[in-house]
Amino acid sequence: MKLARIMGFHAVNARLERRPETVVEIYVSTSRQDERLARLKALADSLDIEIQAVDAGRLNALAQSDEHQGVVALVEMSADGTTGADFDTVLARSLKKSVPPLFLLLDQIQDPHNLGACIRSADAFGADAVILPKHGSAPLSAVALKAASGATETTPICHVSNLVQCIETLQQAGVWVLGAEMETEATLFNTKLTGPLAWVLGNEGKGLRRLTRERCDALVAIPMVGAVESLNVSVATAVCLYATQAARAKP
Repeated sequence: MKLARIMGFHAVNARLERRPETVVEIYVSTSRQDERLARLKALADSLDIEIQAVDAGRLNALAQSDEHQGVVALVEMSADGTTGADFDTVLARSLKKSVPPLFLLLDQIQDPHNLGACIRSADAFGADAVILPKHGSAPLSAVALKAASGATETTPICHVSNLVQCIETLQQAGVWVLGAEMETEATLFNTKLTGPLAWVLGNEGKGLRRLTRERCDALVAIPMVGAVESLNVSVATAVCLYATQAARAKP
């Protein structure tokens, strides 16, 4: 059985509420004795999940970080080495909703801080899932999980073998796929963002890969009016997702 670590009260609570069967063990700091920890212990006890109290050194080693809020959970990974959701299942469920689906595809993001921040924005702006390639992307490490602030437990994360094939599947399902690109006439101001939609954001240095770019239905730029020519990928993700929800909120 392969295991992964999740940490932070919000992330661990969310996993217990959504997928308790995948939680193997929970470790908490011996130095924390507060109401929040008491609630977590009560929830774990009700699910018959073991909690171990350990010192700070042991918890830091488990989390591979000292920024864990005093709690770390070990969870089961899937056969492909991820803790993510099944893409086909998530897509089918999203298409049945009363609101148009919204997906975020990340094309080989390398910085785990950026990856976590993108996932956090996806959660904040109501994306149905974040889709990552199995190879060439930053892993969901302790750093990425911390940057996501628990969003990995509330927004499905799907790992796919081929991002281009994933785009084709979305298109066949009626989802319009937009690639965020710097130099193109289409912008957030003149592009329809109200229907079933998927945003594709590219690598920090190279942007979208050629095949990914060519497979998108359209390339869309974020209008820039200042001296800065581009945005960090996590900021660009937030802007694109916010613009989508803003367009959908108009009467």
